[in-house]
Parts: sequence; structure tokens; C-alpha cells
Amino acid sequence: MGVRRLTPADKLYMTLNYSVLLLFCATALYPFIYFLALSFNDGYDAMKGGIYFFPRVFTLENYAKAFSNPLILNSFYISISRTLIVTVGSVFLTALLAYALSRKGLPGRKYIVFFFFFTTLFSGGLIPTFILYRQLHILDTFWVLVLPSLYSFFNAIIMKTFFDGIPEGLAESARIDGASELSVFARIVLPLSMPVLATIALFVGVGVWNDWFTGQFFIQNEKLQPAATFLNKMISEASFQSMTSSSGNSGSAIQNMTQSQLELRGVTPEALRMTFVIIITTPIICVYPFLQKYFVKGVLVGSLKE
Repeated sequence: MGVRRLTPADKLYMTLNYSVLLLFCATALYPFIYFLALSFNDGYDAMKGGIYFFPRVFTLENYAKAFSNPLILNSFYISISRTLIVTVGSVFLTALLAYALSRKGLPGRKYIVFFFFFTTLFSGGLIPTFILYRQLHILDTFWVLVLPSLYSFFNAIIMKTFFDGIPEGLAESARIDGASELSVFARIVLPLSMPVLATIALFVGVGVWNDWFTGQFFIQNEKLQPAATFLNKMISEASFQSMTSSSGNSGSAIQNMTQSQLELRGVTPEALRMTFVIIITTPIICVYPFLQKYFVKGVLVGSLKE
């Protein structure tokens, strides 16, 4: 059977399709390229404008000054620790919940699913959440960054749907050989579920890494604030004076970056903002290619199979 030749209409469609995709790709990629160019450019030279794709006056002083700030290094330690703990814990606990809900013999399964679904539709709001965290004694602790992020019913539904597609005969054969439910889960279900596990890990990891809200409202100790919260504070500073002033409230992470910390030539607050955006974005960009091969398969099979 010969290969079908492309008609002029097919060629026109492919040209338009690839052109639109390239346009969308460039639109999404350009802000990162722009920030990257500014982060490697002399800060005072960048104030003149005219930088679009490449740094005009190349320098590494922005990165040297960013990593010399102990608050930035500490915020990255908090973010990395939190992301690893929450991602591993959330994927494991969500997989346990999803596997239990996928078992048709689970007593009261419909009522349990309804309970989780109904409580997901409504939120008490910020003040009840604050009161709850205070009663749990996790305010201004590392645990407020971890415990609330471990559960997501949406992720559990995706996993449950994926588990429903695994042939029941595999589990039955293992049970006949004397395997327990945990053995079936660990030795059969999990190895066959790498696509959806990687997808959920990517969802959770990116969400936790970019979460600035929790650190902003539930943590006062700046040594416990994650990198996203620190970046949000940097972006929120309106002027050079508010960023470098050492007077006033010493609790502000940005106000602690005094004029003496910006003595290097070419380092400006705006350049530091661009540098920190690149620093906080790079880890996600590095991790994504390792999970991308599972991503599309996990989303399609996990959410659209039924």
C-alpha cells in the first residue's frame, strides 16, 4: 500500500497549523528570554531600555549578589524541602485513596466518594482556614507549608479512573497466590501506573513550588518563607527606597537588603527581581523534561478513559 501524497490543501493546513503553534510557542517563551537577558545584563545599563533577546552589557554580578543573600538561599532550602516532601507524600497518599475508591468491594464506596466530592465544592474562606490552622498549632511552622497541600480530590479522581482501567484479573491472580491488598497495590498497581503518578507529581510539584499565598498569610517568620513568597515580596516593592531602606520594620525580607548589599556595580533592585524570577523558574524547567514523556499519556488515560 503506497504512501498517500499530500494535496495542496493538506500542505496549506500543515503550514497554517505549524505557524500558529510556533506563534503560540514564541509568545509563551519570549517573557522568559526577556527576563533571562535582563538578569545577565548590567542593571544600570538595563534602565536605558532596548534589551529584547540578548544582554547588552554582560555580567554575572546579579547572580552573585542574589546567591550571597542568606534569605534567598534559605527560601530555596525551604521551597526545595517542601516540594520534595509534599510531592512524595501527596502522590503516595493520593494513590492509596484512589486505589481504595477504585475497589468495587469497598463498603460504602458511593457515600465516601460523595463526601469527598461535596466537601471539595465549598471552602470556608481565609478566616476559617486561619482559625483552623491556629487550633491545629501549625501557624508559623514548617508544617503549615506541608500538611494542607497533601490532599487533592481532583488528583484522586484522576488516579482512580486510571486504576479502574487496570485489568482486574491481574489483582485477582495475585490474591489467589496469597498477596494482600497492599502487595497488590505496591507490586502490580503502582508499577503499571507510572504515567499517572508522574503526571500527578508534576501537578503537585509545580503547584507547591509556585505557591506564595501560604507563606504570605500563614507564616511570619521570614526564615520559614518559601522562595515564591520571597519573590512576591520583591515584585511588590514599588521603589528602590522601599527595597534598600534599613529603617522601619526589620521583619521585611526585602528591607533587610540594604544599600551596602547592593554595592556591586551594575546591581539594581529591578535586575535582582529578574534574576530571582529566572532562579525560581529554572528548577521546574529542568525537571519537566524527565516527566514530559508520561504527562500526556497520564492526563488522557487518567481523565478521559471513561
